[in-house]
Amino acid sequence: MIALLGASGYIGQAFTVELERRGKRFIALARGEVDYTNFDALLTFLRRTQATFLINAAGYTGNPNVDACELARADTLLGNVALPQTIAQACRIAAIPWGHVSSGCIYSGAKVLSESNGRVVKNMMIDSVRAMVEARSPSIRGFTEEDEPNFTFRNPPCSFYSGSKALAEEIVGRFSNCYIWRLRIPFDQYDHPRNYISKLLRYSKAYDNVNSISHRGDFVRSCVDLWEIEAPYGIYNITNPGYISTREVVDLIRTKLNPARDFDFWESDEHFYREAAKTARSNCIMDSSKLLSSGVQIRPVRKALEDALNNWATVVR
Repeated sequence: MIALLGASGYIGQAFTVELERRGKRFIALARGEVDYTNFDALLTFLRRTQATFLINAAGYTGNPNVDACELARADTLLGNVALPQTIAQACRIAAIPWGHVSSGCIYSGAKVLSESNGRVVKNMMIDSVRAMVEARSPSIRGFTEEDEPNFTFRNPPCSFYSGSKALAEEIVGRFSNCYIWRLRIPFDQYDHPRNYISKLLRYSKAYDNVNSISHRGDFVRSCVDLWEIEAPYGIYNITNPGYISTREVVDLIRTKLNPARDFDFWESDEHFYREAAKTARSNCIMDSSKLLSSGVQIRPVRKALEDALNNWATVVR
């Protein structure tokens, strides 16, 4: 039996759909039934139900976006740091494996390789790097699971949300029975306030940058696949292979959906942060080679986006 925490959230709902599709026995644990933030309550539940795996899709993301975490720092720390630590301790004592939904937002930029060395470039919008990105230069590389996060409390500046997610990874990573699943900018074919496509359709202006992103269904399938095939525990970047710019996504939206609107972009970072954002944003490219080498299959990013737009449904799911 699988215990699912955070089943009512955007990613938790997708886990529910995937577990039902596979015919897995699971309990979507609500805090109103069992306060899983309480160590004793969670441990008692795990022992009573004889759970064989736990999925933590709970956390604090802020509403409508990570700017809200700047104003709710206690809630952010409780949801993103204290809760994973409680789960880790309870699962260790109950001797059950578990998976933790983390975030790729703990990185900024990409790696640029040259003949002599490699370097991290945090700003991919500078002309020289943007040209390489647009040309899909093999010298542009994403961050791997071995790379130290560079958008954290230890490597500022960062958003409070990103700092909390990195701190949780430090804590959870000390436990040997856990998967850390890194998600980036989720999207799929269902209109939803948390869907990247939906956000671009509703924003008055779009912020142009380059990112790795995660199809929500592909993400949860990959997470469950890793557990089912008994892949080694540890960190996995679960993004659709490749990367894409905001302008490329907007062009696909125009072509596939033909929305009755024009798309404007912020003129500069300075304008965006002055008018639209309260805290720094993570924009990064991630390497999903470890996931692929484990035997888990996941679609390339452009294919996943095209499929989502070809099957776009305005019903919220």
